[in-house]
Amino acid sequence: MWDTIEKILKEKNLNQEQLAKRMKVHSGTVSDLKKGRIKKPSFELMCKIADALEVSLDVFREE
Repeated sequence: MWDTIEKILKEKNLNQEQLAKRMKVHSGTVSDLKKGRIKKPSFELMCKIADALEVSLDVFREE
């Protein structure tokens, strides 16, 4: 999942800190996603990610 997020971040010229700010979560949450500490993110967290990146949740279902 992180590979997809990272790809979208690069496309949109965003960094992890900006993503966290857009998601309205602590930057540690994004870091935990990147490091694989969050293995099964909640639906709410996935919605925040998708909204912050301005993509459909379907982008993450393809994995």
